[in-house]
Amino acid sequence: MMASINRTPDAHTLECEAALIVADALRQAGVLHLPGARERHRSQLARAIDRAQLALATAQSRGGTPETIAGARSTLVRAHAARAQDARHGAGQLSRSAQRAPTREGCDDGWRRVETIVAGAEASASEATHMALELDDPALWKAARTAQAAARAARRVVDERNHAYTFHTDPGFSFGEGWYLAAAAALSGVAIQIEPGKPQTPQAERFLRDAGLNDRLTPHRTRPRANKQLPEIVAQAFHADPASAQRTLRTAFLGGAPTPQPIIDWADRSLARASTGNKVLLWVRRGAYHPRRNTRYRELCELARRSLEVGLVPLLVGDAVSDGEVPATAVDLTLFWKAPLFQGVDMRRSQLQLFEHLTRAHALVGQLGVTTAGMDGPALMGIPTLYLSDAPNVRMRAWVGAVPGYRELVRKEGYLERASDTLRQWADRPSVRAPARRD
Repeated sequence: MMASINRTPDAHTLECEAALIVADALRQAGVLHLPGARERHRSQLARAIDRAQLALATAQSRGGTPETIAGARSTLVRAHAARAQDARHGAGQLSRSAQRAPTREGCDDGWRRVETIVAGAEASASEATHMALELDDPALWKAARTAQAAARAARRVVDERNHAYTFHTDPGFSFGEGWYLAAAAALSGVAIQIEPGKPQTPQAERFLRDAGLNDRLTPHRTRPRANKQLPEIVAQAFHADPASAQRTLRTAFLGGAPTPQPIIDWADRSLARASTGNKVLLWVRRGAYHPRRNTRYRELCELARRSLEVGLVPLLVGDAVSDGEVPATAVDLTLFWKAPLFQGVDMRRSQLQLFEHLTRAHALVGQLGVTTAGMDGPALMGIPTLYLSDAPNVRMRAWVGAVPGYRELVRKEGYLERASDTLRQWADRPSVRAPARRD
C-alpha cells in the first residue's frame, strides 16, 4: 500500500479560499467593536493574505490561468487595504494607552510598538498599490488609494506625537504637581506645555520663566505625556548626583535674590509667639480627590503631641483643619497660600521663599504629613520629609533613597513610634540660621 502524499492545494483552490476568507472579513467590518471581533478580523486577513500569496506564487510557477492570477491579486488588494485600515485604528488606540503610561520607559516602549504597526500599514498600502497596478479595475484602485490614505493617517499619529508634559493651571488640579514638572525640566530637559486660559496660567508662565525654563516650553496640544512619569524622572537625576540636582533646583526655583521683605515680615509676625526651638511642618490635606488620603484629625493631634514631646514646635500648613480644633500647642499656618501675598503672579516662588525663610530664620528642620504634593516643593529644596501612606506609594517612593532626607512611613503597627524616632532625629538636628545682617 502506497503512503499518502501531502500535496499543496492547486492555485485555483487557494485563490477561492482566500477570496472567501477576505469576503467574510469585510462583511464583519461593521461589528469590529464587539468583543473579540477585531482579533478575528485580523486573523482572517492574515489567512487570506497567506493563501492569496501562495495562490499567486503557485499559479505563476505552475502555469496557472490568468483568471486565477487576477483573482489572487484582487484578493491581496482588498485584504491589504483592510489591513492598512485596521493598522491605522490600532496605531491610534495603542498610541493613547502608550501616552498615558505611568513611566517614561513604558511610554516609549508603547510608541515603539505603534511605529511597528504604522510600518505594517505602510507595507500593506504599498502591496495593495503594487497589485492594483497589475489590474484594470477602478474598484481595486480605489481600495489601494484607501490603503494609502490609511497609511498616511497612521504615520501622522507618530509624527504628531506630543512629547510635552502639561503644567495644569486650573486650581482644581494638584498645585504641587508643578514642582516636579518644573524639576524634571530643569534636571532632565523634558518639554512643558502650559494649560492656557486658566486662573493660574500667568503664574505658571512667570514661575517657569524665572526658573530659566523658557526654552523647554512648547505650544499646548492634545494628548500630552502622563505626568505620573515625572517623579521617576526627577528620581533618576537625584540618583545620578543628589547634591548637584538639589543645587540646580534651588537655583532655578529660588533664584539669586534674597527673600522679599513682605514674606519675611509675614513669617516673623506669624511665629512671633512661637518658641525659638527647632520646628516641624505638619501638613494637612483635605480634598475631594482620593479622600481616604486626607489627614486624620486624631493622628494630626498625636503627631503634634509627639513633636512637642521631643522638643519640636509644630507648624500646621496646608488645608484648613475642618474636623476639630487646631491643637493649642501648634502654630496655625494653614491656608497661608490663600493670602494675597502668596497668590500674586510670583505665587510659586513666593511660597518656596516662605519655606526657605522658615528654614533659615526660624529653625525649620523637617516636614511630616500624608502624601500631598504640596510637600514636594519644599522636599526638593532640601527640607527633610516624612510622608504617611496606608500602603507603599508606587509613584512617590521613587524619591526615597534618591532625594536627600525623603522618607516614606506606611501606617502599620508601630508607625507612630517610628514617626517619633524621626522627629527626635530632627529635634537634635542643628538648624540652619541665616547670617546676621549688617546695618
